[in-house]
Amino acid sequence: MEKANQALKITVILTMILFLFSCNSVVKKTQSDSMLIVSSITGKDIEDNDVNFLQSDVVSVDPDTGALYITADSAKATLTAKSLEPEPALGTSTYSNILVTSYSVTYTRSDGKNREGIDVPYSFSGSISALVEIDASAEVSFIIVRESAKLEPPLINLRDGRGEGPLTIQAKIDFYGHDVANHQVKATGYLTIFFANYIDEQG
Repeated sequence: MEKANQALKITVILTMILFLFSCNSVVKKTQSDSMLIVSSITGKDIEDNDVNFLQSDVVSVDPDTGALYITADSAKATLTAKSLEPEPALGTSTYSNILVTSYSVTYTRSDGKNREGIDVPYSFSGSISALVEIDASAEVSFIIVRESAKLEPPLINLRDGRGEGPLTIQAKIDFYGHDVANHQVKATGYLTIFFANYIDEQG
């Protein structure tokens, strides 16, 4: 009988511990109270104006020497942090601020030809460091087309005149980070890129 009572007590204690853990919001919580939003992404046109697309020249010519050279293309994103609750009962906290730490770029075409290194450039990831405070925005610059991509198909084909141009490709940019409480967040934006040998076309 005594053993039965002890077993019952142990069962009750374990049940209470499990109940307390299930009611503990800190233990139960796995998602951030904040969300990251890509408010806008801008690139440059061939005349270096800020636009909502990108004209990427696959090869450039030095006007003084006539030498060919290749440059990476960058873009700018405006990132905004918002609370999942429109009006938090206790107000917002610095723990809701978001630190963006990395990004990835993948390319697709509307015609469904999406073989990397053949139809579209290879996808890639990069590091980034930006603090986006809750209810505020931050602008970040990042590489969206690497120099190496212009030395590989399909972009090098445009340079050599073996590909159809301009080549229209959609870039998907995923931004990754976490709030100050270390809950993961992610946001996605898109930018249309027009690849061509623009200098040759203008010359």
